[in-house]
Amino acid sequence: MNLQITPQRTLAETAIIDAFGERLSALPGDGAVMVKRDNAIEAVKAGLPTKRVESWHYTDLRRLLTSVPPHDETANAKAVAPLIEGSTVLSVLNGVASEKPAAIDGVTVQPLAEKLADGSFAPALETYGSDDAIGALNIAFVGDGFFVDIAEGSELEAPLELQNVQAGGQTHVRLPVRVGNGAKATIVERQTGSGAALASSVSQLLLGDDAEILWIIVQDQPETATHFAQFKAELGKNSKLTLFIMNAGGKLVRQEVVVDAKGEGADFKLRGVNLLAGDSHTDVTMVLDHSVPHTTSTEVIRNVVTGRAKGVFQGRINVAQYAQKTDAKMACNTLLLSDDGEFSTKPELEIFADDVQCGHGATVTEIDHNHLFYLMARGIDEKTARGLLVKAFLAEVIEELEDEPTVEALEALLDGWFATHG
Repeated sequence: MNLQITPQRTLAETAIIDAFGERLSALPGDGAVMVKRDNAIEAVKAGLPTKRVESWHYTDLRRLLTSVPPHDETANAKAVAPLIEGSTVLSVLNGVASEKPAAIDGVTVQPLAEKLADGSFAPALETYGSDDAIGALNIAFVGDGFFVDIAEGSELEAPLELQNVQAGGQTHVRLPVRVGNGAKATIVERQTGSGAALASSVSQLLLGDDAEILWIIVQDQPETATHFAQFKAELGKNSKLTLFIMNAGGKLVRQEVVVDAKGEGADFKLRGVNLLAGDSHTDVTMVLDHSVPHTTSTEVIRNVVTGRAKGVFQGRINVAQYAQKTDAKMACNTLLLSDDGEFSTKPELEIFADDVQCGHGATVTEIDHNHLFYLMARGIDEKTARGLLVKAFLAEVIEELEDEPTVEALEALLDGWFATHG
């Protein structure tokens, strides 16, 4: 006789399940939404993923998530200054959407709590697989966010900044954006806050034909925070999406990127900068599907690791049998600034088409001591010299954005991080 032994729940798993029972009556949603919530918490009850789950092999969530703070209704989060001056800001403060700004030409904004309450958002509350722990957690608890609709042919003059600001406790938000055919915009997603918070955030982008979007994610949570995030996108015909991710904070961070190039001629670019310090653990995991012919993608990730920090980049590219003429390239480069830091890279290609150009590469290096000596010999102190070399290592992916205010804002964040951790 075979006996199946169910592992005893961890303190974190128990806290999540207990919190669901306490919070359920306060969460918005009709019957369809509540069914999705119930299904999601059942997935959590089955256990958080361990390293035996392939996509979580380097981030053993069951072991790493040691505690879960309670919801704090009294936490007072405040909006932060926009990353790029002149941006239009939509803030979610400790899980609650703030007041909408004045009307934006070509843009419709609705608090997500309203779409949850009337059930119209229920079809979008789906996990993307059996190991989607972040999706399940967010579906169970999501209470608000913003639903943004950019009209066909619109071209936003100023960036649109979606802020998710925490001041402690738990927060769970969604930031869905629908972009009409031919529209163009820059969207900044700011994940920040204070205190020992646990935050989950899911961004969903539906990109119409011939549309162009630059989406920038900046995550600079405090060093005590746990941050789980997903960015999910579907790309229409001849659309272009550039996704830039900067991780510069958090104690335990997992950022997932799930993209489907569903329209012929679609182009996806991912550029990432991971700044890892202390004893933090940061995981960026990407799954990219090339589903149709004549699509292109490039992914370049640069990592700087100091202290005892640990980082992960997992990148998987799936090329369907029908997706001939796919051109996909992926690279991950890591600069180790300490002997105790670690970074794990796992690139994957799964190709069923026979007429494609696909490749991947990964490197790990230390600061070149000859370069360091060259700068110091010219009167530059060691810390400043190391900072210059780090900036040079990251400059390529930041300056590729080309927009000067955006580049300056990201370089300022880099300078601030290095002043603290360099």
